[in-house]
Amino acid sequence: MDYKKPSPHITPRLIIHGGAGNILPANLPPEKYKAYHDSLLRILTRTHHFLTTPSSFPFSASEYVSALDAVTFAVTQLEDNPLFNSGHGAVFTRDGVNELEASVMVSKGKKKRGVGVMGLQRVKNPIRLAREMLLRGENDLEGGNGEHRGPMAEGNSSGAQGHCQLHKHSAELLAREWGLELVEPDYFFVQARWDEHIKGLEKEKEGKGVATWDKDDFVPQGTCGAVALDTEGVIAVATSTGGMTNKLTGRIGDTPTLGAGFWAEEWEEEYHSKEEILRQPGPALILSDALKGLMADCFPSLTMYEPIPSQDASISKKGKIFRSTGLSGTGNGDSFLRINCVRTTSAIVRYGRSKSLQAAVTEVTGPGGDLVKSAGDRWKKTGEGEGGIIGIELTVVTNPYGENKSVVSHIVDDYNCGGMFRAAINENGKATMRVWRPGQYRGLDQYDGEGKEYDIRDWYYEKI
Repeated sequence: MDYKKPSPHITPRLIIHGGAGNILPANLPPEKYKAYHDSLLRILTRTHHFLTTPSSFPFSASEYVSALDAVTFAVTQLEDNPLFNSGHGAVFTRDGVNELEASVMVSKGKKKRGVGVMGLQRVKNPIRLAREMLLRGENDLEGGNGEHRGPMAEGNSSGAQGHCQLHKHSAELLAREWGLELVEPDYFFVQARWDEHIKGLEKEKEGKGVATWDKDDFVPQGTCGAVALDTEGVIAVATSTGGMTNKLTGRIGDTPTLGAGFWAEEWEEEYHSKEEILRQPGPALILSDALKGLMADCFPSLTMYEPIPSQDASISKKGKIFRSTGLSGTGNGDSFLRINCVRTTSAIVRYGRSKSLQAAVTEVTGPGGDLVKSAGDRWKKTGEGEGGIIGIELTVVTNPYGENKSVVSHIVDDYNCGGMFRAAINENGKATMRVWRPGQYRGLDQYDGEGKEYDIRDWYYEKI
């Protein structure tokens, strides 16, 4: 019997965030920091346990846990925690009401790919409604063009038809029909959020600034979210929010808008042999004898140059590369909308401006990046342009038989503002949480646990 080397497997990955903005040591004392630190690590490790232990997962009993179920589980916990601007901790509009938004998306495997819901006032966990809408899209889109009417709607549609976005009453009617938990609007009331709402309006009335942002305090205008990679190579993204503090009632942000606040995709790249490259049409590079001599002095042998890295011959001729990205944004949603922020980030990788997702994230949401530029001279005056992104990148190389030859994944994040609440399982299999970059501010050593590597078990058994 011939021995076959095992094909490299895909290791699940996970990162979550709890919002970004004007988060400073001056407005986040160590005791308040600890509440965020502990909550994020508990949610992270519980979700990681479920992602890697199929028998314990609450959403399905399949052989493996999907990335979609994992991010839904993570964001459900974030929605239930009043620290975060989503679900129970959602901010108020100028009229003193809560209007919630949520979205999910997968890199492959579902017909609708991504969906968003918005304007919700009765759905306890908006992220579960978004997940349900995505899953039911498998029937909604079967055999039609996605905009079913008449007999097609009666035969196959589950209520959302082929739509990728639904607002308020239509969405909540489906939530009731699908058996999701509904609550009274006062469920979303949190005193701290109400105080921020009132303070912002009073400040604006006194002519001391805008009601949606403050240069000294952290006024939530972001989201919470999660990105996961499962063993099948699917990256899923889930994002949920109450929107911007003191937004206009009826305003729709980036969170439920595909490409603006969330995105996931997979594409295929193909290896070519040296001979195939040389046969491609186009102008050839002709070197004069003098230039050949000059280059020969610099290189031992021009004949040694290979345009394709040395690899298994079968890979060079017929192997393929599959690349995937998944991204969740947080920050000033109007700025994210104006530059289609998250899809732009992925497109930079896909269409060649950057070979790494981390570089693309930094280009768009890092200090001085595209988001900052979009604010113009309003930067640091209104909250415009503030934000960050978390994400996962996957590259899988296969041989001609579709077997994995190599698998590489990376967790990425960056932001351009005071800070971003985030936690991840790193490449060492350890749980880490950060708000700031190392050395971003003086005195960060007083924040116990910032950037520390923890054993996952230390937090999984902690009670939330």
